[in-house]
Amino acid sequence: MKNIKSSMLLAIITILFLFACSSKKEEAGSSANKSSNDELVFASTKDIRDINPHLYAGEMPAQNIVFESLVMNTTDGVKPALAESWDISQDGLIYIFHLRKGVFFTDGEPFNAEAVKMNVDAVVDNKEKNSWLNLVSEIKETKVIDDLTFEIVLKNPYYPTLEELALTRPFRFISPKSFINGTTANGVSSYAGTGPYVLTEHKKNQYAVFTENKNYWGEKPIIKSIKWKVMPDHQTMLLALEKGEIGLLFGADGDMIDSDSFKALSEQGKYSATVSHPVGSRAIVLNSQNQITKDSKVREAFQHAINKQMIAEGILNGAEHVADTLLAKSVPYADIGLKGKEYKKEKANALLAKAGWKMGKDGYRYKDGKKLDVTIYYNADNAQERTISESMQNDLKQVGASLNIIGEEKQAYFDRQKTGKFDLMYSLSWGMPYDPQTYVSSWRVPSHADYQAQAGLDKKDWLDHTISDLMIEQSEKTRKQMYRDILTYIHNENIYIPLTYSVTKAVHIKALKGVGFNVSQYEIPFEKMYFE
Repeated sequence: MKNIKSSMLLAIITILFLFACSSKKEEAGSSANKSSNDELVFASTKDIRDINPHLYAGEMPAQNIVFESLVMNTTDGVKPALAESWDISQDGLIYIFHLRKGVFFTDGEPFNAEAVKMNVDAVVDNKEKNSWLNLVSEIKETKVIDDLTFEIVLKNPYYPTLEELALTRPFRFISPKSFINGTTANGVSSYAGTGPYVLTEHKKNQYAVFTENKNYWGEKPIIKSIKWKVMPDHQTMLLALEKGEIGLLFGADGDMIDSDSFKALSEQGKYSATVSHPVGSRAIVLNSQNQITKDSKVREAFQHAINKQMIAEGILNGAEHVADTLLAKSVPYADIGLKGKEYKKEKANALLAKAGWKMGKDGYRYKDGKKLDVTIYYNADNAQERTISESMQNDLKQVGASLNIIGEEKQAYFDRQKTGKFDLMYSLSWGMPYDPQTYVSSWRVPSHADYQAQAGLDKKDWLDHTISDLMIEQSEKTRKQMYRDILTYIHNENIYIPLTYSVTKAVHIKALKGVGFNVSQYEIPFEKMYFE
């Protein structure tokens, strides 16, 4: 009996030892490939940085799962979020929001009308940072009616009010306790929101961990933890995916992996790969203030010199469709019958000759002893823009134009937009729900490349005033005509070379389900995902 007990004990110890070894081996690998809903590992080229929802340093997908808005943009229009319902006065000047009961920030502070007022006022007071969003300058007054009723009074009846309140930033809500000296303009003391996840750990430029908000007022996320892993190098991302160290890649080209890698992963059959509907426009903006590109004939010639089909098919592997116009016809107010500029080298050559640029013996054009030489700047972190630039460089050489290519660190690239010191730059429309109203409205902001590129146009003052009037126009019929006038003028002035209509992509392990796309390309719907 004693021997039997000893044998049984030995067997049990052996089984436990083998189980422990097996568990440790599983733990040594990433949780990315586990089918439990404990953790999803997501890879990004960027750190989340400061996710203060009222400022712009942080990554928007991170802000979106921590902080919420009064209303949300969906494919079916604006829907309730932290506000259960709302009323709009007949003259369009007063919006009254009825807030949800029993909602708390993750630091325990109640979400109520006082907290809403404090947040909205903080955004409006920080006009320097938020002037790009027209709603900020249209808010005249905010009022607390009672604990769960909040009122916004506008200066003018601003038609995109609800859509702009629903954007990922800046009208998201953070706990009053997070404010520093009554404001968020100079930073916050904590990241207490009302969203489905809480930021629980952050090691700069390494990773961030978001865990489930156990007291979330809405439908709780199935995946309990999101690990945001920083991988600046795209090849490192691919290797990590192959090793099972990450479970999801998500974003536009340049933010995750290039089109060649995406295509290869899609064809492997080992992963699931998804592409969104077109979300924005990829274009080149031409500076109307600079010596060469201020000539409308040169700008038009460049339109016909670029082989967009080569970019769409040869570089982007057919994932994006050629863009004929700055905004796709599917964008509200943009289906106005504008004709695209076809790839025709003969026409490009004729236009340049007409503009006085004569072909030299070296294959480049000259005018008054000056070479037809321009420079394009791109974000050096982007996986595709260098390749697209090289394709354009070859196209322009065929018509006698020299294109220099300069990649810059992200912040330097953005700073260049503000100064207007560029010939050509990349320009992405923002996609729904920003297009067309918020995107077009931003053309009046000097810190944007759009404004700088348009500044040399004869009718720039008319353009800016028309956009301002458009934003407060209540007649749908008049609004349509105003958009037609604006978009037609920009199209005819050849300020933009539309290349393709951009998409968002996702690659993930097959066990991960519920991977889709929000209306905004800047959000990742982690809260809808689960493992099977």
